[in-house]
Amino acid sequence: MPGFELFGDAERKELNDVLENGVLMRYGFDGMRNGHWKARQLEQELENKFQVKHAQLVSSGTAAVSIALASAGIGAGDEVIMPVFTFVASFEAIMILGAIPILVDIDDTLTLDPKAVEEAITRKTKAIMPVHMCGSMANLDTLLNICKKHNLVLIEDSSQATGATYRGKPLGSIGDLGCLSLDYVKIITCGEGGAVLTNYETYYKHSDHFSDHGHDHIGNDRGAETHPFLGYNFRISELNAAVGLAQLRRLDEFVAIQKKNYTILRNALSKIPQITFRTVPEGGVESYSFLSFFLPDLETARKATTALKEAGVDGCFHYYDNNWHYIRKWEHLKTLKTLYPLSAEVKEGLKYLKTKSFSQSDHFIGRNISCLIKLSWTEKEVVNRSQKMVEIISKYLV
Repeated sequence: MPGFELFGDAERKELNDVLENGVLMRYGFDGMRNGHWKARQLEQELENKFQVKHAQLVSSGTAAVSIALASAGIGAGDEVIMPVFTFVASFEAIMILGAIPILVDIDDTLTLDPKAVEEAITRKTKAIMPVHMCGSMANLDTLLNICKKHNLVLIEDSSQATGATYRGKPLGSIGDLGCLSLDYVKIITCGEGGAVLTNYETYYKHSDHFSDHGHDHIGNDRGAETHPFLGYNFRISELNAAVGLAQLRRLDEFVAIQKKNYTILRNALSKIPQITFRTVPEGGVESYSFLSFFLPDLETARKATTALKEAGVDGCFHYYDNNWHYIRKWEHLKTLKTLYPLSAEVKEGLKYLKTKSFSQSDHFIGRNISCLIKLSWTEKEVVNRSQKMVEIISKYLV
């Protein structure tokens, strides 16, 4: 991870098709295209790869989450349950619709704790949104049962786990809707982009229309299209789709490289008895984009992370002190610092953040280090890295 590390001839070929053709917009201009429809083609290949009936390309992973929520009819005053360990985009995508993010604890999977989810459900809850962080997944069977019991929508955010599977199915294909990020630092990239996946025709139509100003995309005359409902502009360009098309075809190659590098590092760290690894739910297979493990306590994890960085071992994240991915540093959310006025209902709905403790999540995130697995490493580099990591971490476990 990420796909840009191995950007090459396949991506350039698809890009050149668009540049030579001259049509950069994904819709319209039928007569000028000479048969080139990169976004449409990528959607078809996403459907095949992820075993879903429908895929809708959009401008970003954040857009994908907002569109998925809107497509399911979630908006003003509705509550969406999400984890405290994710990227800030998760709550941004919820709040832009006027809905209320309800943050709950994670467990040793580093994803949503189903018990915490069930305890957070209220009459206003409309959806549960697991975020499959750092290449692995939530306990989806349990979450699906909770959704069925309470008549809720399950929306998977698989932005960091493209290529992972659960009980033989690709992540993103298991819930009512799935969301992918295809930005520059994801497992496969469009440069910038995202996708909504679903098996439901209604959700697909809503996603298709909502992401393009409400256009119904019926017929070949762009100007004659009607607007069944209001929408926004979350379109992807043909250039971005072209890059993604080449990258998707390389996904299995990327995952295989990640697995090889991941395995070398994990085997080395497994020799340290004080290290334990994140739990992967039964039936789950990671994308191997990160190696996530636990040290005995917060202080040890902090010292080890600092020492790894000072020794030039990059890409090892201690998310407890991270500004982007864990609730401890989300002061802009806790204090509701926005450029746009929030409704009284949203303000009231987020008051819990001022006092709620997430000690269970602190317990796991505080002891966790997640190491990015690169595609560009040589085997010698991985072996040297693993030896250096064992040497450094062992110093703090005497």
